[in-house]
Amino acid sequence: MHIRILAVGSGRGTHEGALCEAFCSRASATGKRLGFQTVTIEEVAVSKRREAKERAAEEGERLVAHVPEQAHVIFLDAKGKGMTSEAFAEMLGAMRDAGARDLALLIGGPDGLDTGGRIKPGRSLAFGPQIWPHLLVRVMLTEQIYRAMTILAGHPYHRA
Repeated sequence: MHIRILAVGSGRGTHEGALCEAFCSRASATGKRLGFQTVTIEEVAVSKRREAKERAAEEGERLVAHVPEQAHVIFLDAKGKGMTSEAFAEMLGAMRDAGARDLALLIGGPDGLDTGGRIKPGRSLAFGPQIWPHLLVRVMLTEQIYRAMTILAGHPYHRA
């Protein structure tokens, strides 16, 4: 299964971007032995439109264009539902075992995520009730993906 993080904005050249790349690399290396081919981040440009709704809609269109056909989709949203690291790992393992080829995790821009109904998520995921900066959400997500791989592999990284 390919895991794609699709995000608005650029993390290149930032400390957060470097952390994301490190966790993606670790997750890909661990995941290959478990049936997960790749963990990647694909970025789309922030819209320059003036109105927040228009910006979110344009960014949503850009994200949707990167979602593979038949992909399972998860939105990262402050209004979403949280899950434990173990439950997240179990969900990824269950998707893999069910034969899913692609998982797309979408992170919207500062004005939110609006796909205009073109894509329906299988779920919305939140990292608690707080609002987090988008680059930190990427870091937390990539770390949780790596943690999920270590849980599925029985590796001692996860010590809960």
